Amino acid sequence: MAPLPINRESEQTLFFHNYARLPIAVTHGEGGWLVGDDGTRYLDMIAGIGVNALGYGDKRLAEAISAQAAKLIHASNLFMMQPQFELAEKLLALSGLSKVFFANSGTEAIEAAIKMARKWAGLFGNPYKKEVFSLSNCFHGRTYGAMSLTAKPQYVNGFEPLLAGTGMINFNDINDLEEQVSDNTAAVFVEVVQGEGGIHRISQPFIDRLKELREQYNFLIVADDIQAGCGRTGTFFSYTQVDADPDLVCLAKPLGGGLPLSAVIGSEKVENVLSYGNHGTTFGGNPVACAAGIAMINAIHDDHLMENAKTIGNFINDELQKLGAKHPQILDIRQYGLMIGITVDKEAKYYAGKALEKHVLINATSVNVIRLLPPLTISREEAQHCITTLDEILTEETAAEKSC
Repeated sequence: MAPLPINRESEQTLFFHNYARLPIAVTHGEGGWLVGDDGTRYLDMIAGIGVNALGYGDKRLAEAISAQAAKLIHASNLFMMQPQFELAEKLLALSGLSKVFFANSGTEAIEAAIKMARKWAGLFGNPYKKEVFSLSNCFHGRTYGAMSLTAKPQYVNGFEPLLAGTGMINFNDINDLEEQVSDNTAAVFVEVVQGEGGIHRISQPFIDRLKELREQYNFLIVADDIQAGCGRTGTFFSYTQVDADPDLVCLAKPLGGGLPLSAVIGSEKVENVLSYGNHGTTFGGNPVACAAGIAMINAIHDDHLMENAKTIGNFINDELQKLGAKHPQILDIRQYGLMIGITVDKEAKYYAGKALEKHVLINATSVNVIRLLPPLTISREEAQHCITTLDEILTEETAAEKSC
């Protein structure tokens, strides 16, 4: 039987209809660019939704994957494997924390953290100490526990009932924080920079009060660094920028260099919370993915990519501020390293569509926010190309409106 062509009609035939895929069949990538099957090159300012920190075709990453795949692709967590040990050592050294658990995706890391938090809370003799809070406008994943901590109705509606004992605190609202947490609280999950929520950063006063309340009520702070971690905001962990002092940290997205890999990193407070058989995963900590993670972290340090995230991020912000002064469609700009949100005066998917026509890939989130998550390897010239494209789109939009 001849294979179906790679187009939208075949996609509708083969798959559940849960992805609004772009009309591009990609074949490969080169640096910061994706290449379609017709040879068209697209500047990728999304980077696999924050996954491809090194862009495409990094030789060190490919060599690490190939070398490990030739030795051992899978053996399960019944065995000790060198890539797991090496990657765990790196993460503990970077974080200063105590223990690591490897899984496959961000949502699995969140699920593991929920379980750890509730099991830890159960040690204190309070049968009601099970409440797990997140913050409004957040996104933590799509499995049931993670989805129960996710704020946006479009990800939740129709899947109820959600996990019991979960709730939400208004983002950066200290009064609401004080009203909701109590002796029954097991954990509060925070994104220091909300990605899906439109690139908003938690305030220092909120974090400071959260830590004070942790001392009062004895709960865990869980930092979701799935999108903002691994150097994207200019430091390896975004939570260090506000001194969040988390008890658990969730990493994923770029951690495996493009392969499925996530981690939960825990402090001494929780280092003994799991015992044999409490929690596990068949594929988590896969040796090939861990080898890729080691290569990815080494490249971030060797190539000074956190510094590049700061430098190019600041450059993009400066250029966007110029666009904002020129184009009234831009309402606000938020930039933390290479996590950038541009609030516009209409649905952002309009601009994403126009950018696609000009062979630049940008992302729309929170209805009216353009989200940029380029590779950490992005050059000044590539960043300028994106800025120039946005300028063209906004200029053309204004001209079209005047001609009507």
